[in-house]
Order: sequence, then C-alpha cells, then structure tokens
Amino acid sequence: MAKYIIKRLLMMIPILLGISFLVILLIDITPGDPARLILGTQATPQQVAELRDKMGLNDPMMVRYFRFIGGVLKGDFGNSFSNSRSVWTEMMQRFPYTLLISGLSLILSVLIGVPLGVYAATHQYTWKDNAAIVASLFCVSMPSFWFALILVQVFCVKLGWLPPSGIEKWQGWILPTISLALGYAAGISRQMRSSMLEVIRQDYITTARAKGQTENKVLYRHALKNALIPIIMTVGSIFGMSLGGALIAEVIFSVPGLGSYTLSGLTQRDYPVIQGSVLFLSALFSVVILLIDIMFAFIDPRIRSQYVVRKKKYEMKIEGKEEVLSSGKA
Repeated sequence: MAKYIIKRLLMMIPILLGISFLVILLIDITPGDPARLILGTQATPQQVAELRDKMGLNDPMMVRYFRFIGGVLKGDFGNSFSNSRSVWTEMMQRFPYTLLISGLSLILSVLIGVPLGVYAATHQYTWKDNAAIVASLFCVSMPSFWFALILVQVFCVKLGWLPPSGIEKWQGWILPTISLALGYAAGISRQMRSSMLEVIRQDYITTARAKGQTENKVLYRHALKNALIPIIMTVGSIFGMSLGGALIAEVIFSVPGLGSYTLSGLTQRDYPVIQGSVLFLSALFSVVILLIDIMFAFIDPRIRSQYVVRKKKYEMKIEGKEEVLSSGKA
C-alpha cells in the first residue's frame, strides 16, 4: 500500500508540470497586455515596454515557465501584477472560504442525494421513481448561475429573508450552499439509485430476506453499506471539482474565495494569479482523488486483498530466487 501511495504521488509531478505548462501556453497565445491594462490607454509605448521588462514579460515563454516552476519549488508563487501582493498569501487567505462553501454544499448534497437515490431504487418503475429521475435530470441540466440568480430573486428580492451577498452573517452562506448543492445532489442520487439497484439483486440480499429479516434491516444494514462504496468516488470527485467550480457562487454572492480571485486574475490579465490558482487547485484535486483511492482500499476488503495478494506473490518470488541461489551454491 505504501508503494502504491508513493507511486501515485510521483505520478502527480508530471501531471502538475503539464498543467502549469498548458496554462502558460494559453496565456502566451491569448491576446492582451497586462502592462497596458495597468498603465491605461494614455501610457506611451516606451512606458509600456519598460513595465513589461520590469515584470519579465519580454522574456521567452520557456524562461518564464521555468522561472515560475523554480519559484514554486521554493514556495514562492510570485507577486500579483495588480497589487504586488504575494499570490501564495492571497490564496491562503481566500482558501478557507472556498473550502467552507465546498464542504457545506457537499454535506447538503449527500444528505439529499443518498436518501433520494435509495428511495427511487426501492420504488423502481413507479411514479415516485420517475419523479425522482425527472427532478435529478432537471437539477443536473439547469445552469448553476441561472439557479443562483433565481434564488437571489426569490429569497432576497421578493421575500427579503436572506442577504443577496456577503458573508458577514451565517445567513449569507445559505444561498451559495444551496446553489451548488442541488446540482451535486442530483448526480449523487442518480449514482446511488443505480448502485442500489445492482446491490439489491445480489444473492446475499435474497438470503437475508429469506431469513425473515425486515425490509428496512435488509436495505439499510446489508444493501446500503455495499451500495455506498461507489458513491465514495463520486463524492470525492464532486468535492475536488467543487473547489474550482465554486467560482460562479462566489462571484454572484460576493464570497472572497479562490474562484473569485482566479476570475479577477483572468479579467486583469494577472499571470501570477492565474498560474498560481490553477496549479494550486489542480494539486488539491489530485490529492483528493488520491485520498479517495486510499479510502477505497480500507473500506472495501476486495480492493485491500489485492494489495495483500500482490505482496505475498512478491515475497514468494523473492523466496524462490533465494532458494535457487542457495541450491546452486550447494
């Protein structure tokens, strides 16, 4: 298991290097000049050229790429072009907001999606199942920004129950959480329904029913535990995506998270902010997926047994070689 974790960590290195190179390549071919944006339209070409040289924008792309990677290895993500502040410091100040909104939306989506998926699976081919499927498809298909604006219009403008923006009070977290959670809950419920349908058709479920156990005990003690195993990967992937996908909610509801920080970097052509935010979010997503794979090995005995079998085969192979060597010397 330790060798698998080390291997996965080493595999993350070329992935992150490729992502960072792709980001700087897209930045390089995209039209726009951050020096011109900073100085304004009244600046002379000489002033723009001097600022570009000061910011290192006149260097070749590969020079700028390796300079960025060298700084990252030292823990330095560079300074923002717009305010000269450390990108790493800014990200660490904003990351708790993104983590909180992602965590709250994920918890709410699990609380909605798992019971809805189980309910749909236990009422297969009925109007209740069809209604759950239609509701899930609607939540998955609707644009998140549209739903967020509808929430603002209804609960803030019409009813006046919640603040339209800001997080000074706990009420300010309600609408951003709901706007993200419903779409995630729809995906979880669909996965839960298919996983539950597969599990309740297994022989051990039939055996449990034949023993006279109640239907609730069969579903929630035997079937649900095994049906939740694929949901762990779904939830982990959703959590990883929500760290970067919270951008729309952060912008609409004025949450000072990483998403709004990245968007401001894109609009201002702030290269260090773009590179640092994308690399940081990519590394977070890779770590989340790795943790989910490790959780799989501890939760599912079938996966854990694969590592045990591989280890035993490796030990038997080593012992066999030692026996051959010892017999040859004899």
